[in-house]
Amino acid sequence: MNAKLEFISATQGKEVLCCEIQVGSQIVQLTTGWTQDEWDEFIASLNFEYDSGYGTQELYGTVWYKDGTWSGRGEYDGSEWWEYNRCPPIPKQLNRLDKVRDQKIDELSK
Repeated sequence: MNAKLEFISATQGKEVLCCEIQVGSQIVQLTTGWTQDEWDEFIASLNFEYDSGYGTQELYGTVWYKDGTWSGRGEYDGSEWWEYNRCPPIPKQLNRLDKVRDQKIDELSK
């Protein structure tokens, strides 16, 4: 599997905010506020083949998207892939809208 092509396919249609991928002892990062040159360098650094099949996991990492979602490396028995995740809705009993409103009012009154 080509890591660059897999990454491009997994992130297609999503706006990447930042990313960190570990390959062995090497860590490849794309920070927030990246430029086109930094993107091109990041993508070029992923242009290598690896075995995504069963065996030992080779790639680790997380991709953060501008919409608040993310992708992480999924793995089962060494077979690996990018897994897209959305944040679950906040349960009603945890969503204290009254408290958030009061905090915003306090901030505005300062």
